[in-house]
Amino acid sequence: MQTSGINRTYAVAAFDVAMAAISFVVALLLRRGIDNFWHESGGFFFEAILAFSAISAIVFWRMRIYRGFWRYTSSRDVSKIAWATGIAILIFVALLFVFTRLEAYPRSALPINLMVLVSLLVGPRILYRSFMERGLTGFFQRTNDGHRVPVLLLGAGDDAELFIRSSLSGSAANYRVVGLVDDDTAKTGRHIHGVRVYGPAHDLVAILQTLKQRGTQPQRLILTSDSFESDRLRQILDLADGFAMPFSRLPRMTDFRSGVVGDIDIRPVAIEDLLGRPQTALDNKEMAALIHGRRVCITGAGGSIGSELCRQIAGHRPAHMTLIDNSEYNLYSIDMELTGKFPDIPRDILLGDVRDRCRLNTIFANAHPQLVFHAAAFKHVHMVETNPNEGVLTNVLGTRNVADACIAHGVAVMMLISTDKAVNPSNVMGATKRIAESYCQALGLSLAEGDQAHTRLVTVRFGNVLASSGSVVPLFQQQIANGGPVTVTDPEVTRYFMTTREAVQLVLQASALGARGQGGEIFVLDMGEPVKINDLAIQMIRLAGKKPERDIKIVYTGLRSGEKLTEELFHEKEPLTGTSVSGIQRAASRPVDLARLKTQIDRLCNAAAAGDSEQAFAEIGAIVTEFQGLAPGSNAKATRRAIR
Repeated sequence: MQTSGINRTYAVAAFDVAMAAISFVVALLLRRGIDNFWHESGGFFFEAILAFSAISAIVFWRMRIYRGFWRYTSSRDVSKIAWATGIAILIFVALLFVFTRLEAYPRSALPINLMVLVSLLVGPRILYRSFMERGLTGFFQRTNDGHRVPVLLLGAGDDAELFIRSSLSGSAANYRVVGLVDDDTAKTGRHIHGVRVYGPAHDLVAILQTLKQRGTQPQRLILTSDSFESDRLRQILDLADGFAMPFSRLPRMTDFRSGVVGDIDIRPVAIEDLLGRPQTALDNKEMAALIHGRRVCITGAGGSIGSELCRQIAGHRPAHMTLIDNSEYNLYSIDMELTGKFPDIPRDILLGDVRDRCRLNTIFANAHPQLVFHAAAFKHVHMVETNPNEGVLTNVLGTRNVADACIAHGVAVMMLISTDKAVNPSNVMGATKRIAESYCQALGLSLAEGDQAHTRLVTVRFGNVLASSGSVVPLFQQQIANGGPVTVTDPEVTRYFMTTREAVQLVLQASALGARGQGGEIFVLDMGEPVKINDLAIQMIRLAGKKPERDIKIVYTGLRSGEKLTEELFHEKEPLTGTSVSGIQRAASRPVDLARLKTQIDRLCNAAAAGDSEQAFAEIGAIVTEFQGLAPGSNAKATRRAIR
């Protein structure tokens, strides 16, 4: 394979030099004519052509114009060839002037030689690219469109141009592009590779009717641009559904897998495209400055958030990573992934439980972490409702153990990952996370009153994470794949949503902000408007190419114990202030007496360890007074019986 590549390189180099010699002859012929060519060039012709060819060979070699793939010739390659040709001619003229004072060479031949040589070098490359893209049949005549799927592209940019070219022959050859839609009205009426831009997306119905009248009705709508807002995409999804057209999208550049070059994988529109708000752009440089060259520890490293933390942190090149999880399989999985992507980053893969104080202290004493991201938690509302004591021991005792270990071992920043369910909690999971928040806040504020070099204890709070384990999106996907029904608790229930990647970027950005603060802060991303779960289910059914209620039924099961119709991101007693990062807000800490809180947590954890659910609930109610699950009366008793 390597020999073949070298031979092709030599062949291209020889071709380019030959074209230089031919261009020299053609330029003189065009300038002097055939009758005067030999008469005026006889004593100078052969030496000059050899000199020009040699100079061209050296310049082309230095500028490596022979290295490019002819199949992918671009305007950049044409520009490079033009520069190389111009430089070769200038050097030749300079040498010719030194030796002959240009007596035998007409100056007007210079621009002729330039144009001829550029044409001879660029022309074959463009013809070769056209031939390879369209094939022999398509090069001389139109390809047979009868068996290709007609598609309409949403977006008339570079990705659309790439797709149209690939549809001529290549990974998208099964598709025939019949039109383009773009909100930039300046593009309306223009063409890309012969395909017309018909107008903006709000005229989609009229555009589809026009194409139908012309006998080119599309069978699929493909999104090729990320510039469309989520509201517009939902409208387009409704329109596509009305015309019984599948709505697909091209992968983003970040979606391409290594080793897959040139393939265009048409895939369904992702549900995160329909979130209803743009994803917040955060300060990647500040995150990198926080992590680069530091020793980092992640608890719950094998979970949905923990594993994404590992990926993004590894991308910022820490000095060392310590990964802790009590799941052997999850820890093994993320370790194998990091081994493949970041083999040079030293790390320890440690099985352990955050409930085990001695194990944590041993790990911290050996690892000497500077940054700790505490993602280990029980987060499934229903599971914690039916196993409240386990939730207390992991979410409360585990967080306390991690925070105490951070202080004992001089960690610079500890980041607690919390949830919107900690605000006015109606379930045990939310209440235990609120207690964890309170402990980190109170402990962080007490440290801020003393040593200036204290550990910063910071909390980040966000809503539901799309596609995380146990979230509603994987559940809906499985139910749709099984033919339904899709189960929704209540038609009015709403939740805040964000992607896993965005959630982890928020964690890292909040850590960078918290590192500059005094500690005890809670950071929350502006998550826009909450999303109706019922609407989410309908959209997912449509994205799967199904009709809600006809192909896939939606069944309402009723709210389970501890669930709320709506979630909140801030408590009324948490005044909000802005931060230096747009889209991230800071919640003021609620005053808590640390000594009293420690005593209450001791009693709570002792009750949970003893399996005394009644006493555990009483202690939760004493700590989190707004805990709605412990409202007085018969409902509270029923709730306790159901949870216990």
